Amino acid sequence: MNIIRTDHVLEVPLDHDDPAGETIAVYAREVVAPGGEDKPWLVFLQGGPGSASPRPLGRESWVGRALDDYRVLLLDQRGTGRSARVSRHSVTRRGGPRAQAEYLSHFRADSIVRDAECFRRHLLGEARWTVLGQSFGGFCAVTYLSFAPEGLREVLITGGLPGLHARAEDVYRRTYPRVAARNAAHYARYPDDVEAVRAIAEHLRAHDVRLPDGAPLSVEAFQTLGVALGSSTGSHELHYLTEDAFEAPGVLSDAFLAEVHHRLSYATRPVFPLLHEPIYGQGPGATAWAAHRLRAEHPEFDALATDAPVYFTGEMTYPWQFANDPALAPLGEAAELLAARDSWPRLYDPAALARNEIPVAAAVYHDDMYVDRELSLATADAIRGARVWVTDEHEHDALRVSSGPVLDRLIGMVRGER
Repeated sequence: MNIIRTDHVLEVPLDHDDPAGETIAVYAREVVAPGGEDKPWLVFLQGGPGSASPRPLGRESWVGRALDDYRVLLLDQRGTGRSARVSRHSVTRRGGPRAQAEYLSHFRADSIVRDAECFRRHLLGEARWTVLGQSFGGFCAVTYLSFAPEGLREVLITGGLPGLHARAEDVYRRTYPRVAARNAAHYARYPDDVEAVRAIAEHLRAHDVRLPDGAPLSVEAFQTLGVALGSSTGSHELHYLTEDAFEAPGVLSDAFLAEVHHRLSYATRPVFPLLHEPIYGQGPGATAWAAHRLRAEHPEFDALATDAPVYFTGEMTYPWQFANDPALAPLGEAAELLAARDSWPRLYDPAALARNEIPVAAAVYHDDMYVDRELSLATADAIRGARVWVTDEHEHDALRVSSGPVLDRLIGMVRGER
């Protein structure tokens, strides 16, 4: 079935606490089924941080299921897609590292929610809408519930209930063991990969290997391919990538290096390494490269130190990535300043969540590698009236790969049908 697309662009304050100051253009794409113009609105908040909203080709994705019930707004969160896109070029034009870091500090969930409220008032006036938040988008949805519940009709969250008080250190102390478990499961599924991956790591340790953009492929960079292990197909993809990495003895193939470059480069979403740890920043205390610091507590990720299998890391960012990746190198000093920032605005209001009156339904994935289940369930308990579906049938990317059933389940839950 055809869909009708309409572009919307709004000028919003860079700093919503300074409405008379600089503005940025934020973009959203309205998607509606023919005849569905009178359906209630749903705004989608994408995962990330740093990923643009989907570009639908038709009704083949979760968007198709949503259009049965809603008029959908696909918001490009600030810094992504067509919304003041962050890149090495756009950020370095701001001036020196301090100016760059100050600019980037306005690209977290609190600002994204206030952008969404600008769109709601522009499109709906005082009417309310439904929010669907995937992963980091779910974090944003909880921020929305905390500080602007008057704009909300319903909240649907998939794999994105944050720890209300969790700092970056708390998150990585929980996720490193989960990543280790995913590595063990991967090697149990593909036992020959133990030798194949070690051979690649040993080659990288002994040679100066470069990716197509000139970035060095170190062992540590190779290990970050493990971010895929938390997705439904990631283990298989990693197996196929590594099983024929060498085109001849001692020669890594161009095809392998090209695919690794595609997976490791942050050219398309530099917001992720810049703000992945600051999205956990609240109140006093710097994030201070938490994943990098805590890695020392998990020696199983010290590749080639023993005869043990080489373990891949997960959704962690490290300071050396800003030296290695040409798309990030000009932003390295700004990243250091963000990591050292010792005070961030609060992102969640537990008191407001305890008084919540908005229907909330959330999917929590039992073995989620990216978002800790126990932190998610504690937050669900803290949101008055929230309904939770804990499932081991799906992975973190279930909204994308199993879109209809997941969204259908949440819509039923939020309406009290299940």
